[in-house]
Amino acid sequence: MHQTTVAQRLAPRVEPPGPHQGIGFREFVGLVAALMATNALAIDTMLPALPNIASSLGVHEEASRGWIITAFIMGFGAAQIMYGPLADRIGRRPVLIGGLACYVLFGAGAACATSFGMLLAFRVAQGFAVAATRVVTISVVRDCYSGRQMARVTSLAYMVFLAVPVLAPSIGQFMLAFMPWRGLFLGLAAYGALVLTWLLLRLPETLHPDYRRPIDPRTIRRAIAVTVADRQSRGYAIAQAMVNGALLGFINSLQPIFADIFRVPHLMPTVFAGTAGMMMLASLLNARVVERLGSRRMSHGAILGFLVVELVHLGIVLSDSETIASFAICQGAAMFCFGLSFGNFGALAMEPLAAVAGTAASTQGCFVTVLGGLFGYTIGAAFDRTTLPMTLGFVIAGVLALAAILVTERGRLFRPQHADPGLPMR
Repeated sequence: MHQTTVAQRLAPRVEPPGPHQGIGFREFVGLVAALMATNALAIDTMLPALPNIASSLGVHEEASRGWIITAFIMGFGAAQIMYGPLADRIGRRPVLIGGLACYVLFGAGAACATSFGMLLAFRVAQGFAVAATRVVTISVVRDCYSGRQMARVTSLAYMVFLAVPVLAPSIGQFMLAFMPWRGLFLGLAAYGALVLTWLLLRLPETLHPDYRRPIDPRTIRRAIAVTVADRQSRGYAIAQAMVNGALLGFINSLQPIFADIFRVPHLMPTVFAGTAGMMMLASLLNARVVERLGSRRMSHGAILGFLVVELVHLGIVLSDSETIASFAICQGAAMFCFGLSFGNFGALAMEPLAAVAGTAASTQGCFVTVLGGLFGYTIGAAFDRTTLPMTLGFVIAGVLALAAILVTERGRLFRPQHADPGLPMR
């Protein structure tokens, strides 16, 4: 297989002639979503099990439970800075294969943990390994598509990927009914093995030979400098980090909100599924219209909507009128806006950086994940048996994201995206 024809084999409506000869558009989107889901599953299936895991390992403080999520996110974020340069040098496939293989091994290790510290160590290592799927998957998409077509591919992948939060807490709760919490980690390892097999059989190398870059400090520094110095890359990465922080704050706060405020922990998977369903709906809408309206118009409108929704929610909380219905409705609306903004922010941040896509994806991914993870943990740790910390955190995230966009766009929202052919990269 000649690497120069990979982009053509990945183009829409082009079906591969057989195994190892390329991959069709729909299967490509499905595989991208499956790779992304390795991260989401490792977070969302844990939510119903947090009290069980902490109690089993002798941890009784509510705030400490959040480290089961945060440790994974910290490893996931910190590792991304190394995967980009590696993928730019040796190719996308080897890095993905190695990352998924380690994800399987560390998932099995977490299932055997005998102390809370050991579990957190395996969670950091598991996040470190699976970070390859975040960085390299984005690089694969950028290798093959640009502009609004890239945003469409990203939105379709996110639509499938967002089905995971709809199902994952219910899957975790169902598994806990028949097995101890250690079975959840074995399930993650099994899923990783399935995705690894799919990748080995179907995904060709997508890195163009001319874009292979040597691994040396000066080259990496230059690529990082290009990523950081680019106004569009920097601004939209900040905006993406803020909405990511809001989402992680929601995840960290959800279990205590339903257990301690509303006292209906059995409803948490249902409400979580509903909010994730709103993200799926938003991603489907975005995939249908982003090529016509552009990523800027979609994401700018979404962040304004997000801020309005959270200001309304804040008013409800401050007036002591919060109910489970108001919480679910406001969070569903906020997650709809999230679904319209996150993927578009990522596509806009990556758009100017084709020649350094791997390093750019890792640099942006590290920043977005670590900053978002710390912001989200802060929201969760501030829990005071009301929904005020979470709602106020959402408002702050929306304000900071909007400020980053205004600075990036020099005060002009909704301006048309630069013309591009919207075709796969050749």
